[in-house]
Amino acid sequence: MEILLENLATYLVVFIAATAVLILYIKKLRRNTRETKSKIEESIQFGLHEPVSLHPVINHDLCFGCGSCIEACPEQDVLGLMEAQAHIIHASRCVGHGACFRACPVDAITLCIGTDQRGVDLPHVTPEYESNIPGLFIAGELGGMGLIKNAVEQGKMAINFLSNKIPSSSKAQYDVIIVGAGPAGIAASLAAEKKKMKYLTLEQDSLGGTVFNFPRAKIIMTAPMDLPLHGKVKLRETSKSALIELWREVLSKNRIVIHESEKVESIERKGDYFFEVKTNKRQYTSQGIILAIGRRGTPRKLGVPGEQKEKVAYRLIEPELISNQSILIVGGGDSAVESAMLLMNNNKVTISYRSENFSRLKPKNLELIQNSEKSGKVKIYFNSNVKEILDDKVILVVSGLENNVTIKNDLVYIFAGGLLPTDFLQKIGIQVMKKHGEAVIKPGQ
Repeated sequence: MEILLENLATYLVVFIAATAVLILYIKKLRRNTRETKSKIEESIQFGLHEPVSLHPVINHDLCFGCGSCIEACPEQDVLGLMEAQAHIIHASRCVGHGACFRACPVDAITLCIGTDQRGVDLPHVTPEYESNIPGLFIAGELGGMGLIKNAVEQGKMAINFLSNKIPSSSKAQYDVIIVGAGPAGIAASLAAEKKKMKYLTLEQDSLGGTVFNFPRAKIIMTAPMDLPLHGKVKLRETSKSALIELWREVLSKNRIVIHESEKVESIERKGDYFFEVKTNKRQYTSQGIILAIGRRGTPRKLGVPGEQKEKVAYRLIEPELISNQSILIVGGGDSAVESAMLLMNNNKVTISYRSENFSRLKPKNLELIQNSEKSGKVKIYFNSNVKEILDDKVILVVSGLENNVTIKNDLVYIFAGGLLPTDFLQKIGIQVMKKHGEAVIKPGQ
């Protein structure tokens, strides 16, 4: 009897403990659900729920709410738990790290690009990064992977896939010509050197590609990446100059020469895995091509009177040399806001943005620009459009105001995004498709 009573007492203690744990767990689930629902409602209210780049789509038939994806995400409040499952909160803050995808233990996450409402033009590529043209591979920003780490991975993988497909006997000058020396092109060059391939890397501008055109003082937010012939690069935040210097050191150490200021004018296929490449300087032949150019080669223009004036620019290179100017920044993305913050301490800066709020900013940038507006360092006109650019002023049309707003102005910087180099791609024969939420990386890949 005593043993029975002892066993009953043990069972009772275990039952009470288990019940207490269960109650705490349920309370936590309810709290998480309330918080996530509130954040989603706020996200929808402020236009932050629509993704602008590569983003996760969660299969709720598989997700069991372990939270691994939330812990793995390096951004803030992109994902949250609601009703014991992961949900998207601020989709516009997702920059395509893919950490959630890799962390999910049950393959419940697919990485997609575009949505039903917002299509994204992308060249057609296979899971091996090969275009519709055999032997021509696409890596990096052009293929929808703008994040530095992702671009580096694609550059390496494209070389790996290409090296396994090109014929062993070749009459071409090179095994591969790499077009573009941004993150993807640099990684591809290092991978080609590691494989002892005959390769050539061409860059129409300067080493760094899109990164080179960042404002000099801009902080580049990146993630740890593995560079061939170098190893792990553990960077969370670094400057443009520091990142480019790192690339220069790695390339120099391995005696890799980038042909800068050499623009590719045409790529013509002469047969499977044989190409003729013409640049502004000379002509080459190659067994394969890695196209690692950016998407913003042609800046999107406003199409307003006065836009052709010399005081109008589409990128900010040396903000430290500009002072005592009245400056208008047009746009509401990270590039526009970061440029405004680089200029506002020594200039009078105004931002014109067509939407009613900033919906695509990194959380840190959103906090900084809101504080800057409150302190009077920058003036922001939401729901506004440029009507005309004059020599000493700019005229804005602002929704809700009866009269136009005229502001004194010395310089205009337009950050309205870039146009896909469609003509160049079509001339080569690359198919461009509009993606409406299609999977870029599926479970198992």
